[in-house]
Amino acid sequence: MIERMLLALLFLIGFWGIVGIRNIIKKIFGLTIINNAVVILFILEGSRIGNQVPILEEGIENIVDPVPQALMLTAIVIGVCITALALALAFRLYRHSGTFDIDQIHRQVHDVT
Repeated sequence: MIERMLLALLFLIGFWGIVGIRNIIKKIFGLTIINNAVVILFILEGSRIGNQVPILEEGIENIVDPVPQALMLTAIVIGVCITALALALAFRLYRHSGTFDIDQIHRQVHDVT
């Protein structure tokens, strides 16, 4: 129970980073924190299914399902790729606007049009 509460707190910290902060880099970190919280939740819940290695031999019961683990490895790779792409886009925005503040970037875009 405490693990789920800590993961919910971690998720809410990431959500606050996306919603409550104006700096683009910190928003990207918030997105990464949310991704990590979800991955840890899936790994935690997947570990409760069983505790034995999925090798088919006689007498082995209560095996762990390897599919959630494989999916979470894929989610980690996709999360790293999304973070790298978002940081590259943030850098291009910084070179164009000179700031990471989303409100100032928004004002600059509307002043140009």
